[in-house]
Amino acid sequence: MDTYSYLREFADSWFLIAMFCFFIGTVVFATWPSLRGARDAAANIPLQDDRPKCTNACDACTCHIDNEKELGHG
Repeated sequence: MDTYSYLREFADSWFLIAMFCFFIGTVVFATWPSLRGARDAAANIPLQDDRPKCTNACDACTCHIDNEKELGHG
């Protein structure tokens, strides 16, 4: 049996079974109930605000000016 025939037979049988098992394992891992919090946290990453919260603790803080503009006081 030449190499092509051997590899073709392997791909048609055992490798197909291995790929199917990998697919089922991936689906089970993706839907595992105990990982719901991690999936929700990862899904919310694009929605998080990237600006750090201002504590008005520095002397040259300009955040209060931005906050006053947002509130309509400036």
